[in-house]
Amino acid sequence: MEQHRKIIQIVGYQNSGKTTLMEQLITHATKEGLRVGTIKHHGHGGAPVENLSKDSNRHEQAGARVSAVEGGGTLRLSIHQHSWRLADILTIYATLSMDIILIEGYKREHYPKVVLLRTAQDRVLLQQISNILCVIYWPSYPIDQNLPSPAFSIYEDTEYMEFLLNEMRGKL
Repeated sequence: MEQHRKIIQIVGYQNSGKTTLMEQLITHATKEGLRVGTIKHHGHGGAPVENLSKDSNRHEQAGARVSAVEGGGTLRLSIHQHSWRLADILTIYATLSMDIILIEGYKREHYPKVVLLRTAQDRVLLQQISNILCVIYWPSYPIDQNLPSPAFSIYEDTEYMEFLLNEMRGKL
């Protein structure tokens, strides 16, 4: 599937800005004519209920053609089974015509990742995940100049947005 469409994950801990970044990426990509689909992992335990799928609603309002939220074995498309693997959800999305899929969460998967860091305690995330595309950090995060990937301040939105849009445009 990766050879036909680009997949990028947005990861970080709660309140790090994942959904806001997703909205920005969706808006910019759709303005360029890219067809965007999104998948959100509901990591708060249990199945996502209507009022908890507000992030996927934000994805749709930003311009995503297809948006889903998964948690507790429920994929908010009213499809239920014992549990959902990201690969199974991506198989469903393979039947849809999209240029890029943005994934919010699923830290342990292997797709290219944008990592959001807000506090010093978030540093552990860099050791727990693979395939880091870039890091976006808040002023409250003590930036380490030895990061193995490009790093941008959360306030350098022009710079990181251009970097990520170039990544989304590539390999389509």
